[in-house]
Amino acid sequence: MKLLSNFRYNIFNYDSLTISSNNSFGLFNRFIQRRWKKPTVSAQTRLEDRVRDPHLDNFMVHLNKLKCILKMHHLMSSRKRGSFVSLQLMSRWRNIVGLNVTMGSFIYRYPHVFDEFVHPFRRNLCCRVTRKMKELVMLEKVAVKQQEMEAVKRLKRLLMMSVNGTLHIHALRLIRRELGLPEDFRDSILGKYSGDFKLVDLEIVALVDRDDELGKAEVEKWREKEYTEKWLSEFETKFAFPINFPTGFKIVGGFREKLKNWQRLPYAKPYERKEVIRVRSCGGVERYEKRAVAVLHELLSLTIDKMVEVDQLVHFRKDLAIEVNMRELLLRHPGIFYISTKGKTQTVFLREAYSKGRLIDPNPIYIARRNMLELVLLGRRKTKQLLGCDNVKEENNSVVNEVDVEGKRQGDWVIPFLESS
Repeated sequence: MKLLSNFRYNIFNYDSLTISSNNSFGLFNRFIQRRWKKPTVSAQTRLEDRVRDPHLDNFMVHLNKLKCILKMHHLMSSRKRGSFVSLQLMSRWRNIVGLNVTMGSFIYRYPHVFDEFVHPFRRNLCCRVTRKMKELVMLEKVAVKQQEMEAVKRLKRLLMMSVNGTLHIHALRLIRRELGLPEDFRDSILGKYSGDFKLVDLEIVALVDRDDELGKAEVEKWREKEYTEKWLSEFETKFAFPINFPTGFKIVGGFREKLKNWQRLPYAKPYERKEVIRVRSCGGVERYEKRAVAVLHELLSLTIDKMVEVDQLVHFRKDLAIEVNMRELLLRHPGIFYISTKGKTQTVFLREAYSKGRLIDPNPIYIARRNMLELVLLGRRKTKQLLGCDNVKEENNSVVNEVDVEGKRQGDWVIPFLESS
């Protein structure tokens, strides 16, 4: 009996050894370390590991609030019944506007923008845009109208950068506000200046004639300034870009030499006649990517706020011949571009155009928008100046005469006594 038990024990051990030898996670292999894999570097990892700019991120947070307010103003002004809306109806606009808080709490934060009052007849809480905010919105429209010729020049320069001199209208419609174009730019700009633009198709606009005076990129002006004021050599500035790294950017070994070689690398400039770049030739890939950087740099320079959403730039890939991964290209050059992830979309900024969250060289349209943003940033501060206006509004709302069925108002009985006296 004892021999039989030993025999069974030996058979069990032999079976366990054979199973563990075939299975890599067996008894004797469970302590073997797995082979270390090098972490992949992609656009998402670059986006997560980038050095953040707090000034631009905070500016983007405030700008998203202003966009929500402008959407609400557009919805309120498009109503035919009046310029005020009940809060019960506005609560249904929460998903349309893109708020993550209740509509009542959002309106309560900005008394300089929204005016809450009780309806004199229905006795429900209503809301309307303040007079100051309406004036600022009107000033922006006036600035867009006054800058009409500048908008025409921007549109012509965009068409000159395209491959065939054509652009899709739906792509222009996406960045209409960034280019300073009016809402009806198809009729007020494209139709009015028929000598400069023509419609090839229902959704394609073409440039009639090239204007060589406009064929000078904004970076060329910077290069001339660097060459004349700082006495730099032409070899160093002929193909260079302004580089402004964010605070806390770590420079690894060999990075300065690579950047210096990239700055000297020649490329086909955005407004020049397109030359065929052989990717397999010496420096072909780098030259192609540098031209894409130059096109994006010029496109951002043509905008009002020097910033565009990344998803909107994708619609210009084929027209501007930048068939690359847009987000990865922007993240590869942190000294030229900055991507902010604040909000529901990713927005790219031209780093050289901003200083501490403000535009260095402002224009009239930007100033009008900045004034609206300053009014929003007041929040609930400086509300004492609104108390006098509120008292007048309460008196106007309280002086409401009830009219009976016969058309007589309360207090009409005293009118004959006053007339006789």
